[in-house]
Amino acid sequence: MKARRSEMFSTYSIVARDPATGQIGVAVQTHQMCVGAIVPWLLPGVGAIATQSLANVSFGPMGLALLREGVPAPRVLDALLATDPDVHRRQVAVIDANGQVNAWTGAGCIAEASHYVGEGYSVQANMMTSATVVGAMHAAYDNAQGDLAQRMLAALQAAQIEGGDIRGMQSAALRVVPADRSAPAWRFDYDLRVDEHARPVEELARLVRLGRAQVLDGEGYEAFEQDRRDEALAKWAEARALAPELEEIAYWQALTLADKPADLSAALDILRPMLDQDERRQHWIDLIRRLQACGLLERAGAADDLISAVQ
Repeated sequence: MKARRSEMFSTYSIVARDPATGQIGVAVQTHQMCVGAIVPWLLPGVGAIATQSLANVSFGPMGLALLREGVPAPRVLDALLATDPDVHRRQVAVIDANGQVNAWTGAGCIAEASHYVGEGYSVQANMMTSATVVGAMHAAYDNAQGDLAQRMLAALQAAQIEGGDIRGMQSAALRVVPADRSAPAWRFDYDLRVDEHARPVEELARLVRLGRAQVLDGEGYEAFEQDRRDEALAKWAEARALAPELEEIAYWQALTLADKPADLSAALDILRPMLDQDERRQHWIDLIRRLQACGLLERAGAADDLISAVQ
């Protein structure tokens, strides 16, 4: 073998830009551990790269540097390929902040290997069980509903239904960055990894659901801070319904409503069911008083009001 096993990220993936939000994302699955550390490379407001097959990891940082300088994705791809003597073994896709995208599948990639470039996205796969994987991925993405993460997840799910990687399943990752170029490099709207799992795409789907609930929760706080209370309550309710196991969502929503301006009735409607279902009930109650003591609850008496109402 000329290639080390650690280099052989034979994979199916998608790079995409949401035209409505400007978000950019990469989602990927493979039969090796920790694919999220190798294949996806993204920067907010700049672009994204997926490097796979006999993965040339340097394509990630080099490509992002060019994208940051304003070089369009097709030219970035050409530049990356021109630097590499093993280009026939590579598979790579590049997308920029304007949604320009291009991909490459070298003739030496292990069959079944191909890619499809659509409007604002590209899907690519190699070492697949079936030649139908790429077609299923782009059809699923084109027809999916939801935010960018949910639509990219649909592409991964479609690939696995078609047989996916001929070796099976092991790890998956999904990352989405915001459109704001001024955002710090570490900022992600979704940063999800399944590093070792018997059914990584299924586990990734669970994490996307929880991640979507956190996004909705954050949108609720933004609305609340801008005095759009009804919108905030609706976003928060949707978040709790989507991820009832995330007790912290309900807890912090309730404490926010009990603070300034106080709406104790609405706070208790959220807090009581959460406490009744959690075996750490008394710990959560004790934490309320600690939060008041360190100034995170600004209204005098907020802790006493909540604690006396739930005990």
